[in-house]
Amino acid sequence: MSLSRPALLFVSLHALPLVISAQTPDRSTQSQPPSDASAQSAPPPAPSPIEWQYGGFIDVGRLFSSTSPSNHVFRNRGTTPRVDEWELNMAGAYLRKAPSESSRAGVELTVQEGRDSEIFGFSATAPNIGGADWLLHLGPTNASYLAPVGNGLTVQGGIFASLIGYDGLYAKDNLTYTRPWTGDYTPYFMLGVNASYPVTPRLTATGFVVNGYWHLAHANNVPSVGGQLAYKATDRVTVKETVLYGPHQTDTSLRFWRFFSDSIVERKTGRVTAAFEYQIGTERVATAGDPAALWMAAQAPVKWSVGGPWSLIVRPEFAWDRDGRWIGAPQSVKAFTSTVEYRRLFGQAQAIVKLEYRVDDSRGPGGGFFSEPDVRPGVPGLTPTQHLFGVGLIFTFDGTVRQ
Repeated sequence: MSLSRPALLFVSLHALPLVISAQTPDRSTQSQPPSDASAQSAPPPAPSPIEWQYGGFIDVGRLFSSTSPSNHVFRNRGTTPRVDEWELNMAGAYLRKAPSESSRAGVELTVQEGRDSEIFGFSATAPNIGGADWLLHLGPTNASYLAPVGNGLTVQGGIFASLIGYDGLYAKDNLTYTRPWTGDYTPYFMLGVNASYPVTPRLTATGFVVNGYWHLAHANNVPSVGGQLAYKATDRVTVKETVLYGPHQTDTSLRFWRFFSDSIVERKTGRVTAAFEYQIGTERVATAGDPAALWMAAQAPVKWSVGGPWSLIVRPEFAWDRDGRWIGAPQSVKAFTSTVEYRRLFGQAQAIVKLEYRVDDSRGPGGGFFSEPDVRPGVPGLTPTQHLFGVGLIFTFDGTVRQ
């Protein structure tokens, strides 16, 4: 729950792109001489205040499982990994300042703890990065700088939110309480450097260099590269295409590099948010015969704000790990999630309640979910279908200090 060939890679990926779309305001000012003795020159504009944002949250939940496994494990999951018991899934606190023209340096500091922070950034096939035992307690923690180049070039280094995926690590920010398969098998965070540039008011390009697919794993010493194009097609529709290319095995020969693509379309109206995400990943495995591994997954979440604090969400999805390279064993998963959400503001605080039902069906040589009875003491059986009834109780607090 690793840069020996960067120029070649960026050429091969054509245009490697991120996510900040902003247009630099007009910096031009003119000082007009007074037309008569009583006229006065306009005073210079006051500098924009520097804003520091701070906050915290706590997320407690329980998943009631139809399979009732003796080990209480939601098999093959990195987030909400436990069933049939109350869990502190995540608690965190943050302090951040976004870069701006009046204060070009930015910073973001986040600490976290809980079940959802324990295994999400690790790899099942590679050793851990040095310091992983304390790095897992850090959420987005980075420094950034807004360079006065053209429309504004933002450079960010450290641990930052992944450019891959529609869903984030924190349930408070997602449409549903439990994350989709597209989320749990792609990185929630990245460790490295990214640079973002608003090419036009509607198109932003971002390139990045990261330590690998999983930010707390150390498969080799060769970094991965990638980028994103984010295009605001209309005031309601946004399209993002993100690619990642790099080695995630001990053998770093170019023929074993992984290519991963994540495509997202989102449409927002007054009451409805609808999205579609499609992923495809492939790599040759450095073993006998150099077999090609393939991953495909998709989700189509829809959120309807019914009225007041109430919302309804549905999410059909599927994931296919043909060769067991992502999930760990070959399988095909179909899932459907429905959520009732209630949000209530209390000044700067917010209470969120998510009531959820999901069904997952996993087929194939490595498929299935833990169930009772045990096949032998301490070893639960497997069943292809699992029904979950979940409740998530989330409390957040956010504030701003202006200097």
